[in-house]
Amino acid sequence: MPLFPSLPETPHLADVFKAFPGHIKPLLLYHDALLRGDSPLSVAEREMIAAYVSGLNACNFCFGAHKIMARAFGVEETVIDALIDDVDSAPVDDRLKPILKYVAKLKDLPPRLRDADAQAVYDAGWSECALFDAVQVAALFNFMNRIIEGTGVAFDYADNPPSDNEIEMRRTRTYSEFGKSIGID
Repeated sequence: MPLFPSLPETPHLADVFKAFPGHIKPLLLYHDALLRGDSPLSVAEREMIAAYVSGLNACNFCFGAHKIMARAFGVEETVIDALIDDVDSAPVDDRLKPILKYVAKLKDLPPRLRDADAQAVYDAGWSECALFDAVQVAALFNFMNRIIEGTGVAFDYADNPPSDNEIEMRRTRTYSEFGKSIGID
């Protein structure tokens, strides 16, 4: 039996949103602003951070969904898998590594963040705005991962990979448009 008996046996996030639509529209608008709005970080980098944090949290749904989103914007899924294994040896731009280490520490040990952690980001050439955007993405996906796990979402993109056409569609569709497609206006 699912954690929420009103949901299907293998619920998708769409099932949760449709069952409990009350506060979803502002959440989707925030996703759009944060992940698609102006930022020193590219859309691909923000989606990579979303997937990375979700992978660290062992949230299979968000890890899979945002690996696909990152792929839609040019990041190979193997790169994100490599990040989970070891940021230092992962094939990503060295400039991103301090940001990824910062969000990993934020996920695990936020009270242990130090000036040196932020300084490493700045020394890599990033602005405070870039770091704040990375912090927001990490915070949003810690939050979303708890919603996914707390409601028993069991859909796994590893078992249900999207077609190339579906991946391309994700490149152009906003989070709010996803909401509208399931009846969230």
